[in-house]
Amino acid sequence: MDKDELTRWALANGWQMMGGCPVLTKPSQPKEAIVRLVLKATVAHIEVKKPAGKWEKVSGAAYGQIEADPETGLPRGLGLDIIPGFTMLMRDNKDRQVFAGMTGGRAD
Repeated sequence: MDKDELTRWALANGWQMMGGCPVLTKPSQPKEAIVRLVLKATVAHIEVKKPAGKWEKVSGAAYGQIEADPETGLPRGLGLDIIPGFTMLMRDNKDRQVFAGMTGGRAD
């Protein structure tokens, strides 16, 4: 997967653009990013925000090492499948976007 494919996947799966990066937000505070996907020229990194507010890289891979899972579409190679609570956080973000769209409002 390349930068554009990862961005499309992220936006279709509950992520939103904030500060130039696809991010997942806190369920209780949808304006505060807690996970971000940093897409550089040749590599992608997953970073999480520590309680002190500093971003910490938890995984990363070159685009050539990242492949979409044939069944789920989840990018393999970034460690997204092994980060505890990641799938639930992604589902919460996606559900919030879907329900906001049903009411015509924003997910804020």
